Parts: sequence; C-alpha cells; structure tokens
Amino acid sequence: MLAATMTPVGAQAPAAPPVVPTEVTTTAIPGVVKAGVTVRLLKQGLTGTEGPIALGDGSLIFTERPSNRVDRIDVNGAFSTYLENANGVNAVAIDVAGRLFGVQWIKPRVAALAKDGTDAVVAEGFEGRPFGRPNDLVIDRSGGIYFTDPIRPAPDKPAVFYVRADRRVVKVTDEVELPNGVQLSPDERTLYVANTPGEYVFAFDRKEDGSTSGMRPFARLRGPAAPDGKGVRGGADGLAVDAAGRLYVATTAGVQVFSASGEALGIIPIGLSNGPQNLAFAGPDKKTLFVVGRGAVFSVAMEAQGYTGRAK
Repeated sequence: MLAATMTPVGAQAPAAPPVVPTEVTTTAIPGVVKAGVTVRLLKQGLTGTEGPIALGDGSLIFTERPSNRVDRIDVNGAFSTYLENANGVNAVAIDVAGRLFGVQWIKPRVAALAKDGTDAVVAEGFEGRPFGRPNDLVIDRSGGIYFTDPIRPAPDKPAVFYVRADRRVVKVTDEVELPNGVQLSPDERTLYVANTPGEYVFAFDRKEDGSTSGMRPFARLRGPAAPDGKGVRGGADGLAVDAAGRLYVATTAGVQVFSASGEALGIIPIGLSNGPQNLAFAGPDKKTLFVVGRGAVFSVAMEAQGYTGRAK
C-alpha cells in the first residue's frame, strides 16, 4: 500500500513502532476458516512489510521496501534475508519457470531479480514516459505481467499495465482512481484490480492473449464512509485467491473474503488499527494465510487452500 508519508526510497527506514495488536480470533466463514482460530503475530518492528508470495517449498518471501530487501519465512517459522540491494522492490511474483520478478521504486521498473544484483530490466516506461512507482504485479501462464502504477508523473494518470511475453507494454486501464493490488482468477479469465480509496475491487474479462475488456465493479467492500459521503473508503490493497476461486482483499477492516461471483462471505480480523497491506497463502499444503503490513507479519490457519497452480 502507498503510505501517507514515506522514507526516501533507498534510505534505511527506522523500525516501525510496535504493533502490539489485541489478540484476535476468527469467526467462522464456511469452507474458508473455522471459528476461534487465533491470528498469530509472527514478528513486528519490520519496515514496510509488503509483497508476500509462496516459494515452491512452502516457505514465504515478502519485501521490506524501505530497507531494500526481501525476507523469507521457512516452513518452521524461521526468518532470514532472502535478497538484498533489491532496488526498492515493493512486490514480487514468480513465473511458470520459477524466475523471480519484482516491481521496483529506486529505479522505477519491472525487472527479473537476481541474488547477485544483476537484475534484468523487463519494462521501465510506456510510450516514452517513465513509470512512477510500480506497486504490485501478477504473472500469467504465458509469462505476461500485469502491474499497477498508482503514482505516475504528471500529466499521466494512475494506470494498470500489461507486459506481454514479447516485452511490449500495453495499457490495461487508467480508469481506476488509485490501482493497488492486482490478481488473476485461477482460470486466468478474470483480472482483479483493487482501488484503494473506493468501494469496489474491479474485475476485467481476460483473453488468452492477455487483452482485457469489460471493466466492472466486482466485490463491494466494507469500510468507513468516504470523505465526500458517497459510499465507503474500502482501503483495498493486496489481493489473493484460493483454490475455489475466492478472492481475499487486505483492507482497513481486515481481510475481506468474497466468492468467485463477488458475494461477500466474511472478514478475517487482523488486529491492526489501519488494517493489513497484503497477503498470500503458503506452507507445505498452502493452507496458511500470511498477512503483512505496518511492519508486522501474521499467520492464520485456514480450511481453504491457496491456489496451487501459481505462486500466488
């Protein structure tokens, strides 16, 4: 998510203040999570926790953009540094060949990431103009990359882009007010885009060539009233899907869960006053939901299983 105040990109940020959330437990969401499951705080005091995704061994990696690194949590819960000097990477994704990609802020771009720092640039601008702050991404089966760029140099509008497998960049839309999280349905026929200040997560129909059409409101969020009194400010940030096609949205109210048809199923509380920022299924069976944000990492034991056909 885009913070209201941010440490200069590339600078070492101070540790986040302790979260100290009130311990919370879940209410039942049939097929998703049982009642009374403790939302476990795994670690706090980190910087800019974002961009979680599962690795093939069930471990999880996530970013600390202000500290310019990617961290890992192994299947036993141990934390370690996975990647350093990552050009301000905010979110990561893995393609079908197992290659790691990220959206980066120091030099705004989409890149294939390497542990020795020899990142390969995939895209760094559109129609001769640079990207602003690429925020989130998802990779389809063909190797095409959808990503959001919510803060672009004037006069460009916030936009969602698609980098085709041949590395041509096309604009998906600039009609979402502040596009943030982005995700694909398991069958890759639907593209989801979170609009942070708005009331909805939007959906687009997607074709095999990566092109999209039919932008529409998909999931109606709960949240505080919008400043103009029209609708609510959902605070939608990161997105994830499970094996049944349900959509999970990190919001100010917690993790809001929707069916594959957009029906609101319930909310998983996290215990953060400003809400979580991103989430992903991981673990050996992909039945643990990891939730990050505000310098903290949480986990929730789930009944639902994350989608196993893609890293996230």
